[in-house]
Amino acid sequence: MENNRNIQITAYKTIVRKEVLRFSRIWKQTLIPPIITNILYFIIFGNLIGERIGQIEAYNYTDFIFPGLLLMSVITHSYTNTVSSLYISKYHRYIEELLVSPIQNYTILAGFITGGVIRGLSVGIVVILAAQFFVTFTVHNILLMLIIITLSSTLFAMCGFLNGLFANDWDDINIIPTFIMTPLTYLGGIFFSISMLPGVWQDLALLNPILYLINALRFSMLGITDVSIMFSLFIILLFNAALVSFCLYFLNAGKGLRT
Repeated sequence: MENNRNIQITAYKTIVRKEVLRFSRIWKQTLIPPIITNILYFIIFGNLIGERIGQIEAYNYTDFIFPGLLLMSVITHSYTNTVSSLYISKYHRYIEELLVSPIQNYTILAGFITGGVIRGLSVGIVVILAAQFFVTFTVHNILLMLIIITLSSTLFAMCGFLNGLFANDWDDINIIPTFIMTPLTYLGGIFFSISMLPGVWQDLALLNPILYLINALRFSMLGITDVSIMFSLFIILLFNAALVSFCLYFLNAGKGLRT
């Protein structure tokens, strides 16, 4: 029992180390682009368009949209790191070495997900640093902020893992970003409060799970939200629990990994 636990711990650390080295070695491609992207958002949406919109909930428009932009950067890179890493491991067939080793599937999953979360958090840090020149950075509840960012990053790292399992070619790894993440993120309240929407559109917006992630983070930073913070936390935890189950189920079944 003790030997097996040591094997799992060593394997977990090794996978995480590989994942971190993988994106840190090409930091110019993984950490710099989100800085440039968010600076453009701040200039175009925050300053140019924001001057016409004015304040929302007593906050400047740039300050209002920052939590959503931060979250978008974190979840996008958490997803990207996991899906690309898993697909590459399938493409080069070294995932098979993990499957035939004494490493448990939950250890493999935890290693890939942790790597995605670390990249997401790293991107979040550099985005926050870059934002200091454009926004008034405030934190209403730092513990809640860290919890929301970590849970959101974990959630989309698992989305990347699932997509990586099902992907048969490079085009397939863009399915979730193109058809799910991008539309739901932009409709999730990054650039607006749902109170600005007509009645029926407010009801439809409440069906968007990313709305709850964005509002939870906005509450942790600015103290304002369009939805119940407790319900938002429930949604985030529910989706995390569901995706853990799905990931382990398909991993145990060898979906996309065994021929």
